[in-house]
Order: sequence, then C-alpha cells, then structure tokens
Amino acid sequence: MLKLMYITNRPEVAQIAEESGVDWIFVDMEFIGKDERQGGLDTVQNHHTIDDVRRIKDSVTTSKVVVRVNPIHEALHDYPSSKDEIDATIAAGADIVMLPFFHTVQEVKDFISYVDGRAKTCLLLETPAAAILLDEILQVPGIDMIHIGLNDLHLAMGMTFMFQLLSDGVVEQLASKIKAKDIPFGFGGVAGMNSGLLPGSAVLKEHYRLGSSMVIVSRSFCNTDKVTDLNKVRKIFMEGIAEIRALEQEAQAARDYFSNNRLVVEESVKKIVEIINSKKS
Repeated sequence: MLKLMYITNRPEVAQIAEESGVDWIFVDMEFIGKDERQGGLDTVQNHHTIDDVRRIKDSVTTSKVVVRVNPIHEALHDYPSSKDEIDATIAAGADIVMLPFFHTVQEVKDFISYVDGRAKTCLLLETPAAAILLDEILQVPGIDMIHIGLNDLHLAMGMTFMFQLLSDGVVEQLASKIKAKDIPFGFGGVAGMNSGLLPGSAVLKEHYRLGSSMVIVSRSFCNTDKVTDLNKVRKIFMEGIAEIRALEQEAQAARDYFSNNRLVVEESVKKIVEIINSKKS
C-alpha cells in the first residue's frame, strides 16, 4: 500500500487523518523563496513552525511526522540557518525530514550531514537542475526516499499543467533511475478518486504502474480552510481514504496478475528445457 501523506498543522485534523488510515502527517515549514516561485497561483503555502511539529507529534500515535524544512540557507535576520532549523525540527519530533528546492549535489550532501542519521531523509526533487543531476545525487549515501514535486518542476519547465510531467514520460524517466538504486519514491498529490482536473483514480493507477511508494493526499481532497465542521472532515476522510485503499487493492491485483503469470512462464519454460535436454541425453 502507498504511504499516504496529508498536510496540516491542526492536531484535531491530524488525528482524524490518522484514524482514517493516513500514514504520515506532513508539517510544511517551507517559506523561503516560495512566494516568488508560486505567487499568485492556487498553491499551498503554509509556513508551519517548530511548535506545529511538536503539537502534531504529540497528537498522533501511529502516523509518522514528515517535516518539509526550507531549502539549504544561511541564517536570515531572526530565522536560523538550515543546520539549526533541522536540529530544532528533529528535536521537536520529526520522523522524516524533507529537503525542498535543491539544485546541487552539495546541497544534498549538506542536508544528509545536518540530519546525521537522527531521522529519515526525503529529497523533494522539484528543480530542473536536480533532475539533470539525478545520477550524481543518487550516489550520495544516506538518502532514504525521494518525492518528485510536480508543481514547482512543471512551472520551472514552462508547462501548463503539472501532470504533463506524467504524460510526457518525465516522471517515468526519473522513477526508473531512482528505482534502480532501490530508493523508495513517490510523486505529486492525489485528490478524491472521482474529483480533480485529472481524476484521482487515474493518478493512483499511475503510481502502481510506476512502482511508487508514497503520495500526498492533496488539499482538494479535503480543504479544511473551507470545510470547518470536524464531523464533515471526518466523513470526507473516512470515505475518501477507504476509496483510495479499495482502488489500491484493485491495482495491486492487476499488477500481481502479470507478475504471477511471468512466474508461471519462467517455471514452465524451465521444465520444458529440462525435458528437452533429458531426451537429448
């Protein structure tokens, strides 16, 4: 099953998400440079805090806490450097630390060094430079997982719609390199199974086709800025996550159908070869 992530800094929503089957609660501290990249677009810009990490960690029991920190940076006015930010994030309870918007191999090395094995590491691959340098990046030890960020990547590549990266084969090319290194990966987000410009069901099936391990449950799945009644939020999560898991079972069965048939073919061919060889002797 895919690891499902949901972005929130509200403990009560995190608990509902966890109860419904969301695996990882995503606290989003990134703000440096984000407004310049995404200003004016209908995108999530959260600027959560260390206190949010602590509150979310205290509110969940089985879900892991993923924290997206800022890109590698020096201290800014009254905001700490990357190393200090990552130290504080881990101290507050982050299970997985995510590095966004990196461009160089050195940034990845610095990030891995700052985390220093105290939490799992996740790279958010969302710049053309990172995509070009992926072969070198994958040589860096200590990368636990990689998420391909479709939003910033499609903007940087001048595309109209983020899922063009999926239909044009860019995600598949990146995924094949990551899989070759046995590193778990995911990409983008998924809405409700029958909602979104591109139905969530179609996106979810692509995750299974490509061998993805994780996906963000997007804001459009349940926008808690608009749906304020917690009973309605719970209903949306319980029904929506159940739909995702049901479709996953269908997708897994389809994948197993072909992999199981391949095993049958391999075993049958092996036996036929043995029979032919025995007759020759």
